[in-house]
This record gives sequence, C-alpha cells and structure tokens, in this order.
Amino acid sequence: MNFGARVLKTGLAVTLALYLATLLKFPSPTGAGIAAIFAMQPSIYRSWRHFLDQVQTSTAGAVIALLGGMLLSNQPIAIGIVCILVIMLSMKMNRSDTIGLTLVTVISVMEGSGEWQFALTRFLMLMTGIVSAFVINILVIPPKPRKQYINQIERVFNSLSLLMRTAVSHEMKESVFRDEKNALEGSIRSLADKYALFEEEQKQLRKPKYSQTRQMVVYKNLLSSLQKGFEVLDAVDRHYFQAEPSEETDVMFDRHLEKLIKYHEHILLKFQDKIKPGMSETKPLGDDNDSFLDSVVHDRQGNDNRLRLAVVAGAIYDYGYQLERLDRVADQINRASED
Repeated sequence: MNFGARVLKTGLAVTLALYLATLLKFPSPTGAGIAAIFAMQPSIYRSWRHFLDQVQTSTAGAVIALLGGMLLSNQPIAIGIVCILVIMLSMKMNRSDTIGLTLVTVISVMEGSGEWQFALTRFLMLMTGIVSAFVINILVIPPKPRKQYINQIERVFNSLSLLMRTAVSHEMKESVFRDEKNALEGSIRSLADKYALFEEEQKQLRKPKYSQTRQMVVYKNLLSSLQKGFEVLDAVDRHYFQAEPSEETDVMFDRHLEKLIKYHEHILLKFQDKIKPGMSETKPLGDDNDSFLDSVVHDRQGNDNRLRLAVVAGAIYDYGYQLERLDRVADQINRASED
C-alpha cells in the first residue's frame, strides 16, 4: 500500500469538510465529505480549474433538480430523468469530469421535493466539501508535479536499465522479467499522464515564457526516450528468442544495448549538470547505430529469423535515434544555461 501526499490530503479534506458542515449545522454532513473526496485533484491548477467547473455544473444541476422536484416530485423515475438531463448538459458544457459530484448534488436537492430552502442547504453543504478540498490542496503539501516528474524519470530509467541489460542475456527469470516489465509499463503510463497535465497547463497560458516552452521540450523528449526503450523490451520479448539467435548474435545485441543504456545514463547526467561541457557522444553513437542495423539486416540466417531480428533491431535503432535527439536537447540546455 502506498501512503502519499494525496492520500493524506484527501483524509484531511474530508475531516475539514465534516467539521465545517457540523459547525454550520447542516442536517447531513456526510455529503460535504463525499464532495471533498470528488474534488481532490493532482495539481493546484487542475484543482482551481475543477473548482470553477464544479461550481458551474453543480449550480446548474441544483437549479434543474429544484425545478424537477417542483414539477415531477422526488420519485425515483423523476430523479432518473433529471440525472439524464444533467449528464447531457454537463457533456454539452465539456464538463464530463464533474458529472459524478453534480449527480450527487441533483439527488441531494431532489430529496426535498422542490423546497428551495432544503435545496439551498444541500447545495451549500456540497460546496463546503469542494472548498475544503481546494483549500487543503493549496495549503497542505502543495503538489509539485514537475519535481515529481523528474524524480520519477530517474526511477523509471533505473528499472529500464536493469531490464535492458538483462533482456538479451536472459539472466533474469521469465516471471520476474514479465512482472518488472509490466510495472515499468505502468510507470511510463503514469509519466505520460503527468506530461499531459503539464501540456494542459501550458495551453492555458496566453504567452508562455521561453523557459517554460523549453522545459516542455525537455519533458517530452525525456518521456519519449523511455517509451522507445520500453518498445525495445517489448520487441525483444515478442521476437528475439523466437528467432533462435546464435551466440554471436546475442553478444552483438547485448553489447549494443549496453552502449545505448550507458549513453542514456550519460545524457541524464547532463541534465543534472554533472557532465563537463562538450562531452557529447552523439556522433559515434550515430555511426554505431547505423552499422548495427545494417549488420542485422544483412545477416545470413534464415528468412524468418532474420525478419524477427530485424524487427528487434529496428526498435533498438529508433531508441538510439531518440537518444541522439535527447542528447542534442541536453547540449542546447547546457549552452543556454552557460549563456
């Protein structure tokens, strides 16, 4: 079980919401706690965006529920019809992520059969939960997705490095390799979600600073290099051993993978400003990458084996090409920092 900042903040938000609801003498504080759970978000920007969106859709949902209660009563069929209308309205407003809590608002308001005092009380109770989550998210351990992203990049690379170095040598047990590979896939997917969050924030800025744009380029290339590395592992898992390679082929693939993972590690050290300026390995890697692919394509093994090995070699070549791009970005960043 993972105990992180978001888990702690969700608990604190629920606690705060329940205390405030009790202090304000709402008839059922539980609704405020439920709203706080729905409203907790992974970043301050998304928390603010969700807060605004949720206020809009919940207000609209409360009004529709009040009218529905007045016109249709609070029978289950009436509540279901109003929920359908509110879902359609939320999707029309491009607020599909707020549907869950909005429906909670609708059901809570319609319980009063169109009594506006009852509806207002329930609406304010749910707003108390939303505000509690927003306040806790800002004040208690504010999320730092960019720092978390860089730290996660390092952890994911360590996992990739281990699997890459043992992929062809077949030193790791198959069950362990598959488990580690699946965990790596999940970690890379999590990184992609974080990058999408950064991209979302970037699009909201009218005139992003040059440093912010440059940072996004770095993040994208760091992610792409890990994704290409995972594609190599996937290709090895699917095709390499089925091709029944010779010992010489094993040595050739293993050496080139070792060179690529060392090169990847070298680039990450550049981003951490631990490498002397001008220490680049781009040119020799490009030559070695070309010669490696050429030697695999023109191998004299059987056609089926050669095709399978060519698929793996193609994935390795793409990984090397992505590392060359990442290296150039690192050099540009270092030169800009020096200037």
